[in-house]
Amino acid sequence: MTTTRKPPRTVFACQECGYENPKWLGRCPDCSSWNSFVEQAADQRPGAAAPTTPPQELSRLPQEEEPRLAFGLAEFDRVLGGGAVPGSLALIGGDPGIGKSTLLLQVAALAAGGRSVLYLSGEESARQIKLRAARLGVAGDGLFVITETNLAVALREAESLSPGLLIVDSIQTVYTEAAPQAPGSIVQLRQCTMDLMRWAKGTGVPTFIVGHVTKGGDIAGPRLLEHIVDVVLYLEGERFSNYRLLRSVKNRFGSIDEVGVFEMTGEGMTGVDNPSQAFIAERASGAVGSVIVPTLEGSRPLLVEVQALTSPTAMATPRRTVNGLDFNRLLLIAAVLTRRVGLSLAGQDIIASVVGGLRVHEPATDLALALAIVSSHRDKAVPADLVALGEVGLSGELRSLAQLERRLLEAERLGFRRCLLPQVALAGSRPKTKLDLLPAATLREAIKLGLG
Repeated sequence: MTTTRKPPRTVFACQECGYENPKWLGRCPDCSSWNSFVEQAADQRPGAAAPTTPPQELSRLPQEEEPRLAFGLAEFDRVLGGGAVPGSLALIGGDPGIGKSTLLLQVAALAAGGRSVLYLSGEESARQIKLRAARLGVAGDGLFVITETNLAVALREAESLSPGLLIVDSIQTVYTEAAPQAPGSIVQLRQCTMDLMRWAKGTGVPTFIVGHVTKGGDIAGPRLLEHIVDVVLYLEGERFSNYRLLRSVKNRFGSIDEVGVFEMTGEGMTGVDNPSQAFIAERASGAVGSVIVPTLEGSRPLLVEVQALTSPTAMATPRRTVNGLDFNRLLLIAAVLTRRVGLSLAGQDIIASVVGGLRVHEPATDLALALAIVSSHRDKAVPADLVALGEVGLSGELRSLAQLERRLLEAERLGFRRCLLPQVALAGSRPKTKLDLLPAATLREAIKLGLG
């Protein structure tokens, strides 16, 4: 009697978001992407495993601070909360070519002093990494490189080496034989990340993995890996700008209100000690359509320059273009200026930008953007010693903002003398600052104070 072997059960999974369905679909109902479903073997559901450690009463556990691995790169350590925690798994994401590999190679070289570091590369050869190290001035003592895409083989080498730090560049290039899909697929990404998490927790070795950002702005698919890892960092910045921002999105061992500012030089990433001065250093004196605004990047105040240009349109519909700002905020400010202030912008193209390649989406930049648009439209410059901040409402009112005193102190430190701000922000205690405060209740009043 012959028995027929039942074929393995398969499902169709979206390669963008991981949504599974028993049948093929042309469009994913979760992320709305087209032709993204691929057939794959269904995940096996293992039974309940015995616990590896017995339950422990929380009150009897010793209260000890986790020792951290500090790298000596101040901006990088700041974002991590003082350094990497042993056994932690950190994900660094960013657009291709933004500088993730450069930053991690520098971090690996700094960590190699007194300990071994293993750099797993699935994208470049050892010779290519050596050439980059030579450009960065990295000797490579204590830094071991392995070019392997099979994760199981790489982890066996790591166990024999017993490194103090492991770097995987990138998670999209490695694979595990436990999943039959191709490297970079949803199942492979999830399985490889879980294997790295188990290895890091079991050995106590801090591990960093690189994840490229997709067209939608997410790392290897929408939120696919962020819930698995301990730390999620994003490296942001314009590709042709010298400045990069390392932003913390998730950190189980520290605050997410920190941001590191780096400058890309010929010797690699260098921390910027005074980012506010760097971002406004090239501001032209008496520039029309230029306003300085004290923003908050995490918990750090930064002074950035917001520029705007208005020009008569040659098209039936005027254009609205932004760079580094929220496009919807520009539409809101233009509508309020037209409706509440009486500014004629219906036949004007409006171009707005943040200098230095930064991306600022804080509502506190509304007033500075409005002043820049009016300054360009009237061809009249805002005073060079004035900063402006505040959120603009649909009725033209100015709304208060958080951590006002820290912003004002940063502006005062860099030599500014006056600040245009919402009147409601001074309803409580007056901020401790030597700046001449110019409160305004509405946008119309603020324009009179800022432009005369």
